[in-house]
Amino acid sequence: MRAMRAEGFSGYKDLKLVVIPKPAVSDGRVLVRMTAAGVTPLDHTILSGGYPRAKAPLVLGNEGAGVVEQGGGTDFPVGTRVMFTGPYGVSENGTYSEWVAVRKENLCSIPDNIENVSAAGVPVAYLTAQMTLSFAGFAKGKTVLSPAIGGSVGNAVTQMARAQGARHAISTTTNHAKAQQARSLGFDEVIDLSEEKLSDGVRRITGGYGADIAIDAIGGEILSQALGTLALGGSLTTLGYSAGRKATIDVTDLIWKRASMKSFSLFSQPADVWSTAWSVIFSLVQSGAVKPIVARTFPLTEAADALRYLFEGRPFGRVVLTI
Repeated sequence: MRAMRAEGFSGYKDLKLVVIPKPAVSDGRVLVRMTAAGVTPLDHTILSGGYPRAKAPLVLGNEGAGVVEQGGGTDFPVGTRVMFTGPYGVSENGTYSEWVAVRKENLCSIPDNIENVSAAGVPVAYLTAQMTLSFAGFAKGKTVLSPAIGGSVGNAVTQMARAQGARHAISTTTNHAKAQQARSLGFDEVIDLSEEKLSDGVRRITGGYGADIAIDAIGGEILSQALGTLALGGSLTTLGYSAGRKATIDVTDLIWKRASMKSFSLFSQPADVWSTAWSVIFSLVQSGAVKPIVARTFPLTEAADALRYLFEGRPFGRVVLTI
């Protein structure tokens, strides 16, 4: 089968088209013929040598969508459209390939109302969004802030919170054109950081109340700014660092507001947490309350260009490989 494999971890030039054996199906694995693969920041981090646990050569791709060919049993009969994420493209070969042998517990059926390209970008972002909201104590009427409306997690958190009854579902962008695009898509609580400070925007939208929950997938200076927007008893969850691994915080934002900070890692969560999150996501996508956004697709052979576009182009929405 064809696959895009990282022969090393020193940049785009190391990503090569190779022909490797089709994976065999063993107990607990389901053979999935891939139709689309999500392109994620983790893929870029690995290819750039920033994830020491990964070992080359490695087929990249942490999430994707396809059709069951073998091994799904009665849960996922042959022909079922599925989406998934897991250790693929990290500790074992991933989704930038024509077939993947997927652990059954990682699979979720794709709702009939979305195509495989959209589904390929659902797993990582929307599982992260639902789990972090749940762990933060989200309930109807809460106010949620998740910066970077054009990014995968920021957009997913905003959609999931809004669909589940948030009083306010706030996000941000540093790009005026993205702010206008977000509003045209119905995201009417986006703070344009080229015109307004984050703290001022949250204060304006919430009438001075602040955010009950902040979920930050960006890191860097935005983390400290988001912490400063918390309401009394609020919490901030940190899970990414595309804007920087270091941040300086004002500890009084925690002390005076009796607030809290926590971290999150998707792949350390137990199976029951995954299944609960999947059921919520499936229902909201099926109803149309949540709509994955795809910015651009690339063919499998242009995976390096797709990663460059994701990292350097900073698109609004997901980047997906078609296979």
